[in-house]
Amino acid sequence: MSDKIKIGVLGASGYTGADLVRLAARHPNIDITVLTANSHAGKPMKAVFKHFSHITLPDLVTVEDADWDAVDAVFCGLPHGTTQAISRDILEKHPKVKIIDMSADFRLRDPVTYKEWYGLDHSALEIQKEAVYGLTERYRHQIANARLIACPGCYPTAVLLALLPLTTHGLIDPDEIIIDAKSGVSGAGRSPKENTLFCEAGEGVSPYSVGKHRHMPEIEQELGVSIGRSDLRINFTPHLIPMSRGELCTSYVRLSAGHSADDLRQALVKAYADEPFVTVADPGVLPQTQMVRGSNYVVVNVIPDRIPGRAIVISTLDNLVKGSAGQAIQNFNVAFGLEETTGIEQLPLFP
Repeated sequence: MSDKIKIGVLGASGYTGADLVRLAARHPNIDITVLTANSHAGKPMKAVFKHFSHITLPDLVTVEDADWDAVDAVFCGLPHGTTQAISRDILEKHPKVKIIDMSADFRLRDPVTYKEWYGLDHSALEIQKEAVYGLTERYRHQIANARLIACPGCYPTAVLLALLPLTTHGLIDPDEIIIDAKSGVSGAGRSPKENTLFCEAGEGVSPYSVGKHRHMPEIEQELGVSIGRSDLRINFTPHLIPMSRGELCTSYVRLSAGHSADDLRQALVKAYADEPFVTVADPGVLPQTQMVRGSNYVVVNVIPDRIPGRAIVISTLDNLVKGSAGQAIQNFNVAFGLEETTGIEQLPLFP
């Protein structure tokens, strides 16, 4: 065990924290040393999640009782607004520790934008400036040397992997992007909420946060970086689908002059030719959540629209894996110089 990298998980009793533990438990280079969950402190992990009954894990402790001297990396799965002070404290006292944050606290580079969308002043600006946006396929080289990695949200991961190669090369009009997004109920977290009760969410599809979802500025930030603009605005509407996990984003785009839907598809093929986790589906094959469930894979494709000059870009991922915990481990692998695919090569689960 001594040659393994010791990790701690903040918020291990949430869905993203639990999926991080699930993946890390079979990672050949990871030793899970600390698990925190204030509301469940003192309990064994298997008492909170029955699917961990087969393995031995540390008992859950409070954040205050966690021994950060014992870890090399910390994965943060806490709600927004709760990670900043803890991350700052860990990095101040343990500067060699790497933090891979799965919350929204360090994703937005502009603290004014963060306050606008999350209603809080950013309390750790001194470390915010060193945070690297953790979209692995885009920022791999920066992630390799980062102490603080801000993993993207699930919706931004699906959308940005589908659209960044297109905006970067000027193939679509960035001001004409309409995104219709759908996610499983686990995206809302484990805390009880009326709209995620079985009788409320089952047998129906519900839009939510229309025109004000907090992933919008994250998508705008990164697409804006790709075209050198800070004023970009996109149309984004998420929907809740009655399934546990999975996410599908359909982006409607206007082609730039002289380009076709096939040009867009070829740009994606070229961009992801050497990427282990992004698959461009064969021509005419429509991405489906069944293609990625339980895996770190993303499937994308482009379909011509019947409206001249437009195309439809579809992307799908598992919101808890590539949309959160899997991407976090992918970034961990890069940050510690490991083979990027280590521990996250599971094929999709079907049926």
